[in-house]
This record gives sequence, structure tokens and C-alpha cells, in this order.
Amino acid sequence: MSCPQASNPDKSIVMRGPGGCFRLLISLRNGRIGQALSAVARKVICIILLVGIIISLNTNGVESRKARNSDWFEYSAISCRAHSASLEEFGGVGDGTTSNTKAFKAAIDHLSRFQSEGGSQLFVPPGKWLTGSFNLTSHFTLFLHKDAVLLASQDEKEWPVIEPLPSYGRGRDTEGGRYSSLIFGTNLTDVVITGDNGTIDGQGEPWWRKFRAGELKYTRPYLIEIMHSQNIQISNLTLINSPSWNVHPVYSSVIVQGITILAPVTSPNTDGINPDSCTNTRIEDCYIVSGDDCVAVKSGWDQYGIAYGMPTKQLIIRRLTCISPFSAVIALGSEMSGGIQDVRAEDITAIDSESGVRIKTAVGRGGFVKDIYVRRMTMKTMKWAFWITGSYGSHPDNNYDPHALPEIQNINYRDMVAENVTMAARLEGIAGDPFTGICISNVTIELTNKPKKLQWNCTDITGISSGVTPKPCELLPDHEPAQTTECNFPDNRLPVENMGVQMCSYKANYL
Repeated sequence: MSCPQASNPDKSIVMRGPGGCFRLLISLRNGRIGQALSAVARKVICIILLVGIIISLNTNGVESRKARNSDWFEYSAISCRAHSASLEEFGGVGDGTTSNTKAFKAAIDHLSRFQSEGGSQLFVPPGKWLTGSFNLTSHFTLFLHKDAVLLASQDEKEWPVIEPLPSYGRGRDTEGGRYSSLIFGTNLTDVVITGDNGTIDGQGEPWWRKFRAGELKYTRPYLIEIMHSQNIQISNLTLINSPSWNVHPVYSSVIVQGITILAPVTSPNTDGINPDSCTNTRIEDCYIVSGDDCVAVKSGWDQYGIAYGMPTKQLIIRRLTCISPFSAVIALGSEMSGGIQDVRAEDITAIDSESGVRIKTAVGRGGFVKDIYVRRMTMKTMKWAFWITGSYGSHPDNNYDPHALPEIQNINYRDMVAENVTMAARLEGIAGDPFTGICISNVTIELTNKPKKLQWNCTDITGISSGVTPKPCELLPDHEPAQTTECNFPDNRLPVENMGVQMCSYKANYL
């Protein structure tokens, strides 16, 4: 539609722009353009000015929308998703003080309807997102922007109380129930918890204080717990200050990759990653600073774990770096009553830690720890390189069976170097229940300036050694002194190694 022209064309031209008609003053007096300005020329000028106005208005529009941001993400995952949403679309506020528990629940409830339609993804934008516990859904991805921080609420009302694990019979901190984990899921399949190295902050200090003071009503929450689930990926996140354990997959199959876990080294029970009664699990490329074991492999507690009868098996741990001055880099137990079998750990770096590999068990545990393989481990500043104990005596109650003895068998350590070590090994079985088949080969341990006089303390064990310095105890005789004989490490692939990933892409728009 054309604009009405002025009654005196020598004074102005009227034209239409995006906001309506504009009157453009053009002086035609004194013969400067005069009558030579034809109607065609005026139209050309109109077009030129119109383009300039549109460009100007569009540029201003872009400037006015700078409050919104757009990022393009690519990440590897076991599954990509057909549907996506941002937490902001469900009322999320990332100011660090507003609770987002309802926003997370509303978002996941909405996205759960797409389980059979290609799955869904929830994007957490930059900001500090205070929240209590929330549950995940199947065929789902939770993605944290690199500048997103999930802040765990310190309001206990935001933490539902759930039943104890059946393989434990009670909570780890107290009798009875336990607080649900910050990120929780049960009976799930195909779930990815990942990000561009976003952060989950457990704000654990109040929980640690209550634990030390004996003021807890229920067992402390973990940061991530996945139960009875398959095809789970947890990757590319930073977890800090958990109230207790950080990552706890239980009765599940899980891949954990590229996770950084940080906690004060004096914080109580802030284990890094604890696979518990899990089959086909892979832990790789993780960096952990912990107040407890960096990785603790578990399978239930005393009579409850024996009755549940679900072992942890076919577990891979590789390319792990750990700092844990008061605990182990890799621990097996002490809750191992359902059994632990076929654990393969390699390319491990231990720094300023109490022990490199530790097996913890006790009379009353029952169960077994067998077919354990560790190779290519580097240890720097350690109290013990190796520690096995049969007297780790905590029990859920007094109803455990004193005749339930653990079976510890076929333990293999090879190709390791250690420096600044106080004591090479403390290997203590159970009288009448010796730990058998221990093999240590090609291991060099350099001692601290003030080492223990007794470097190998061995009781109630049997096994062999080969090419080990300092010389092991008599219960681990050198198999062939003239040459080094390697301890076993399997060369077959486990099914979890064949679980593939694909590149996923996502364009996120956020405030």
C-alpha cells in the first residue's frame, strides 16, 4: 500500500516504513533540484531511504534482543533426543536463592511424555539453580551449561525420605530411612546426565556438621543415585561438596566418564564413585579429591547383602587420578556381602593417598572378592601401597552371622611404581579363612625418608610375587627369581566396552 503524498511535492516526500508512513523533507527551492526531479527520481530516492530505515530498525531490534543468548552444543552420548526444553520454560530462576525443585519436577514430568517419541532433553542454562531432590525419567538427558551450578538445598523439607536399600537393611548413617539423592532415578533405561562441565554443588557443610554431632534423623543424601536401571551415562560434570557419597549406581549398569569430584579431604564419607551390586559398569577419565575412598566397590552389608545376593561384576576402572589422604584410591568393600568379581583397573594415578588398592571385609560379611586385576598404577606419597584387611568390623546390627566368612581369592597386581611410601603392604586375612591367590609382579616401591621397619606385614594369606621391590614377605614367595613372571590381566573385552556413543547437537536459547 502506497503512502499519501504531501500536497506540495517541492517540500516533502511521504513513504512507508515498517512502522508506518514517514514524511521526508527535501528542499526543492532555489532551483537546487527544482523541476528536474522527475517522479521516477523521487521514487528511487524513496526506495533508497526506505532500505536505510529498515536496516536501521532491524539493527535496533537486534540490539534490543541482546538479553537472550544462544549456544550450540555438541556432545557424545549413548542416545540423542528428539525433544528439548529449558528449565526457564517451567519457571526456573537461577539466582541462587529461589527454589527450583518444583520447576525441575514440572519440566521432567512434561518431558516424560516423549519417552516413546525420540526421548527428551532438559537444558539447565547459566545461573545458580537452588533445588532439592528430583527424579529422572527414561529416554532422557539432563544437560548442564558450563556456567550452570545446581545448588543442593539445605532445607531438609526438600529431601524426601525413602526406604533403606534392601541389600543394606538400614541407612549407612542411622537406622531406618535415608534422604533421597539430589538427582535420583529408579527403574530407568537410557538416561544421560551430562553437560559442558557444569557443576553440582552439594553444599555439604551442614550435613557434615550434623553427622559429626550425631544430629541426623536419616542417612545423608548423595548427589546422584541411580537404582534398578540400565544404559545410564554420567559424564562431563564437576561435583563438589557432597553431603555424603557423590555417585552411587546401585543394581544398575552405568558408564561414568570425565567426572571431576572435589571435597575437603577431611569431609566425612564423601566417597567419589561407588558402584554397588552393578553389572557391566565402566568408570574412566575421572579426577577425584575425596574425604573417603575415590572409588569404592560394594554389594550389600552382612546378612542383608547375602540375602539380596546381587554381586558387582564386570567392572572397568581406567585413567583415574585420585587424592585421598585418609582413605583408598580403589576400595573393594567393606560392604561386599553380595560378592565382587571380575574388576579390571588400569592406568591409575594415586597422589597423597592412604592406600592404592584396599580390600575391606570382616567376619559376618560372607560373600566374596575374587578375580581382581590391577595394572599400570603410579603412586606418589602413600601410607601403604597395598592393604587387605579381614577385620573391618562395622555391622548394620547384631543379627549378622558370625560364621559367614568372606572368600578372598585371585587378586592380581602388576606393573606398578610408587614413591615416598611409608609401608609397602599390610595384608591381613582371617584366621581359619586365609585370603588366597594373591599375585604381585613387576612392582617397584621407593620408600619415604622415615619408613616403617617392617615393610610387609602378612598374616593368613597365600600367593606369589615376581620382580617386586622391596622384597615381599615369606607368604608371597618369588615365583621365579631369575625372571619376572606377570600376574594375570584378562585380554577379552567386557560387554560394557562395546557400548557405543554418538555425537549429539543442541541449540540452546536462554536469558
